[in-house]
Amino acid sequence: MSVDQATVRRVAHLARISVREEELGHLQNELNAILEFVEQLADLDVSGVEPLTSVVPVELPMREDVVTDGHCPEKVLANAPDAEGGFFTVPKVVE
Repeated sequence: MSVDQATVRRVAHLARISVREEELGHLQNELNAILEFVEQLADLDVSGVEPLTSVVPVELPMREDVVTDGHCPEKVLANAPDAEGGFFTVPKVVE
């Protein structure tokens, strides 16, 4: 895969980066080098490699995955600018 200067301009526009014309060639080379590296990564066999969550082996504490309402509606509604009947009150936006 290769990136042309029109693609570099488009990427710069989407990223809201101002790029001068004389910088386009350098950025084109940089993006092409990045894409070549990514293509090299696709050739690696990672079938036996476990996903990595940390560089040091750490056991994360597990908890039961249970859906609750938090059991503290007063604390939650304390941050609301306006609340009524245990619910957030918001201005009407649809007629």
